[in-house]
Amino acid sequence: MSAERAVSADLAVARKALAAACAEMREGGAADAIGGDGGDGGAAGVGPAFVAAPASTDEAAAVLRAAAEHDLAVVPCGGGSRLGWGTPPSRCDVLVDMTRMDAVVEHAAGDLVARVQAGARMGDIRAALAGAGQEIALDVPGGATAGGVVASGLAGPRRLRYGSPRDLLIGITIVRADGTVARSGGKVVKNVAGYDLGKLFAGSAGTLGLITEVTFRLHPLPAARVFVTAESDSAPAAAGAVMAAANSPLIASAVELNRPSPGGPVGVSVLLEGSADGVAARAQAMAELLESAKPISSAELSGAAPAWWPGPPAVLAGGGTLVRVSFWVSALGQVLRAIDAAAREAGVSPAVAGSAGAGVLYARFGAGRAAEMPRSGGEPAPAGAVAGFVGALRDSLDHGRGGVVVLAAPGAVREALAARGGMAGRVPGLSLMRAVKDQFDPGNRMSPGRFPEVI
Repeated sequence: MSAERAVSADLAVARKALAAACAEMREGGAADAIGGDGGDGGAAGVGPAFVAAPASTDEAAAVLRAAAEHDLAVVPCGGGSRLGWGTPPSRCDVLVDMTRMDAVVEHAAGDLVARVQAGARMGDIRAALAGAGQEIALDVPGGATAGGVVASGLAGPRRLRYGSPRDLLIGITIVRADGTVARSGGKVVKNVAGYDLGKLFAGSAGTLGLITEVTFRLHPLPAARVFVTAESDSAPAAAGAVMAAANSPLIASAVELNRPSPGGPVGVSVLLEGSADGVAARAQAMAELLESAKPISSAELSGAAPAWWPGPPAVLAGGGTLVRVSFWVSALGQVLRAIDAAAREAGVSPAVAGSAGAGVLYARFGAGRAAEMPRSGGEPAPAGAVAGFVGALRDSLDHGRGGVVVLAAPGAVREALAARGGMAGRVPGLSLMRAVKDQFDPGNRMSPGRFPEVI
């Protein structure tokens, strides 16, 4: 029997096993590919042989057991909007579509706790909780799934006050690579039983196992929200305003920064939440605080968010490259200078925005095949220039001053980054991370190739 016929026979056996494990199973198609550039000559991405859509934790466990028995690589998928983040998987035999597991299993309003299936859309969860005047305090797209938000560590502007998904997660159910079901945490905020799988799986990007249920700590919906927004032509003044707002006893829920181009005006917006009277008084005091950071223009109060809110990573329309820069808030001025210097050296013009008050900024380049954001002269910057920007920024912020990770990039940029530390760059504690990966997935079948390999 030829090798091709043997592979075909093996797939036929695997298909039969997966179909027995999951009622909703089909063969993969071009639309299921991961990490492609969307046609027009771009990279085609990694296409799964099969797509399975389990309806329960038991069915998901059966799928992973079947995959383990036939040595199939598995990639979990929720809403799919961040499936292309990071390094594409080296192979994907089974794409596990979690969108059939979309129920709000339990809402204990008195305990401020909600348990939901991993495929539940955040917009649907938001609507279900709003009736009780409660919310999961994460500013994420409504189409994102609960499991995907946890797996990608996605957090919006209010991370300053409420934290990221790992901080709001109090319970989790996962399926390991061999099909074993494990649970951690509980339904009350003070429960400390068991190993904290939630924090381990938050941001794991499907490399450790499959998330099937999550339990979140909730917060009351605020009675009022006011945005205090100011603008400056000076990056140092904007950095001073961010520092003042983030450290103020006025308790900001978010302190965001937006600069569409290097050297351009910098917008700073502060979100205040609470009772109507309390927010009004705090907003006026915050406006006075921002105005003290000259030469910031007069602060404006509004019940509506500025047009650029919440910015990346919640919004990355049309593809492109998204670079995350994390740092101590006290180093914001230095980080902005380093971004400008790297942009000048590489000849690119990234838009910069993010939760500066929480120590996170994103440099964003527009979509393109071999090209990215236009240069000042109108000519497109090649992928090598974008990679050059990332490399220069990493060199500038190394030695503990900041971390630079490329979250999303077209294939040409990923290739250019290979010689500059890859998508992840230098990863502290990588040996420990590898040891954990080996414990949970010794066969390296969960999203293989996504795990950072560059020290």
